[in-house]
Amino acid sequence: MSDAQAPADLPKSRLIAITLDEKSTATTNSNIEHEREVAIFDILEGNSFALDGRDDGPYKLNLALVEDRLVLTVTNEADEAIVTHMLSLTPLKRIMKDYFLICESYYEAIRTAPPSRIQAIDMGRRGLHDEGSRTLLERLAGKITVDLDTARRLFTLICALHWKG
Repeated sequence: MSDAQAPADLPKSRLIAITLDEKSTATTNSNIEHEREVAIFDILEGNSFALDGRDDGPYKLNLALVEDRLVLTVTNEADEAIVTHMLSLTPLKRIMKDYFLICESYYEAIRTAPPSRIQAIDMGRRGLHDEGSRTLLERLAGKITVDLDTARRLFTLICALHWKG
């Protein structure tokens, strides 16, 4: 469904578009590109995204990394700026570092490891992903309200932005 064809009866508290800052997406790793594409697609298929104290959605979101901060720029359907939030990545850094390491192990394992090993690595990956999603929910509190599924996908995008591999 394109932005222009979105039915009027859909909830206002949602994202209709997500863009990633080009300067923040320098990596050419195909696994990371795939993760970005899937996360954006999944978010746009179904999400809950509300600006605290506002009811003027649906919204468009641009994510960027600037000086080790996550910058979330929110606009309306007409691309008029509504709000920009800057969040320190410090609370997420350890989780992301561990997540990147386990993702590398996972991508390596899916080529050669037995299914039991892949499943064990994937369980650890999902656990770290959940921890990152919960931390992101805490960091957004009082600014932006999202459901857990949206937080999970946003965490994926933040990792994809931050990934240096």
